Amino acid sequence: MPDFILINGDKANFMPAFGPATVVVQPGTLMGSGKSSLNGKKVCVDGDEKSAQVPGCMYMTPVYSIPGAGTLKIDALGADQKATKTNSNGKAALLKGGNFTAKFEVQNPAKQPPPGPGAPIPDSSPQYSGNGTFITTNTKWKGV
Repeated sequence: MPDFILINGDKANFMPAFGPATVVVQPGTLMGSGKSSLNGKKVCVDGDEKSAQVPGCMYMTPVYSIPGAGTLKIDALGADQKATKTNSNGKAALLKGGNFTAKFEVQNPAKQPPPGPGAPIPDSSPQYSGNGTFITTNTKWKGV
């Protein structure tokens, strides 16, 4: 099914729910590297989704209520987000599609308040999984 092709500057919009963790999300920006362009902006091709990383996002969980921080990344594209026929210089174009799988990599763990005197207990999870969608400024050009 045809869908809008993603272009340089389009956004990866992350959902705040990452399993038990709630992340204070910010959008990631895609950097297109395709040879083709639309209105002077390069198209996004397979691999460009890695450019939409957002470092320094705060998070917490019901157990670890002292906020920590980490980086939002796209873990895997949805089946409808990589073109099967439309490409730029041999690489599949990225499409708006539905949801992608996201991951939140913990750099500074959230902490659980201590039960008594002592240091807070850090979250032991190195990452959490979630979802997101793309927001595109392209309203003209579709790919398959």
